[in-house]
Amino acid sequence: MIQLVNLEKTYPSKSGAVTALKGVNLTVEDGDIYGIIGLSGAGKSTLVRCINLLEKPTSGNVIIDGEDLTKVKRARLLEIRRNIGMIFQQFNLLDQRTVEDNVRFPLEIAKVKREEQDERIASLLKIVKLEDKAKAYPSQLSGGQKQRVAIARALATSPKYLLCDEATSALDPQTTESILDLLKEINKTLGVTVIIITHEMKVIEKICTKVAVIDHSNIVENGRVSEVFADPKSDIAKQLIIPDLIRYTAHKTGDRQLRLVFNGELTDRPLISALAKDLGVAVNILYADTKNYDGRPYGHMVITVAGGQAEFDKVVKYLDQNGINYKEQL
Repeated sequence: MIQLVNLEKTYPSKSGAVTALKGVNLTVEDGDIYGIIGLSGAGKSTLVRCINLLEKPTSGNVIIDGEDLTKVKRARLLEIRRNIGMIFQQFNLLDQRTVEDNVRFPLEIAKVKREEQDERIASLLKIVKLEDKAKAYPSQLSGGQKQRVAIARALATSPKYLLCDEATSALDPQTTESILDLLKEINKTLGVTVIIITHEMKVIEKICTKVAVIDHSNIVENGRVSEVFADPKSDIAKQLIIPDLIRYTAHKTGDRQLRLVFNGELTDRPLISALAKDLGVAVNILYADTKNYDGRPYGHMVITVAGGQAEFDKVVKYLDQNGINYKEQL
């Protein structure tokens, strides 16, 4: 388990201290695929680098499996870091080393015997599906293949945690999908807890079980992906998660708008057609975006109800009776 407690990070500058993280509290449980999302400059990369103390926090605690990294001696910190793999946006491979020797590098540092190194490398290249590229150099690989090498290298010392700092930002959509599938498989088969830093909602939707939204150095919202996506509370979460809803419903039509929130409890019954049929009211769908998580629907739908207050009240009563979560769009 990773626990960040009252984490703060400031940088000195000529104009005064710059706050990168402020009062961050976050718990990542074993087995999670935890996404941290925010706009550029929000503090995402600083946060993930504080987890393994590549960036030393100004104050606060980084507790991993009960041990506070901010208080251990350097020798112990180096030992703990072997349990934390990391991959980056730009791969950071060694150009003069072959694929297998890039993966070998952390094993050499850890002074693993050569025979064990060879066995581990062969196993990892099989996992990332690059067995045939063992003797190739980074310049001979595609972007996706380079990231697969970086993942294999990060897994070389059998870490319990894998930190991914914008790991798919430099890749095309199809390659991104394959890398995310690989990370999900690693989480499932190897039991590695994955933390993903990203500004892309599709990454969170595709792979993450939990998400934290960071804005101006603060965690403003966090929880299970399905719950946060179904009903984002903060302005920045709404901007990231439902930008189309905000844009499409910004201009009033004259009719009152209701935003229906689907939080996984709704069955497959046709809600809107049933509502219109049962009540005899005209309902217009302005916006709809729902997704399935674990076979359950989550998302939003914005409707307008034609007519006056009586018709609107009938729809609200119907939604209440059927357990539908809704909010009036003001």
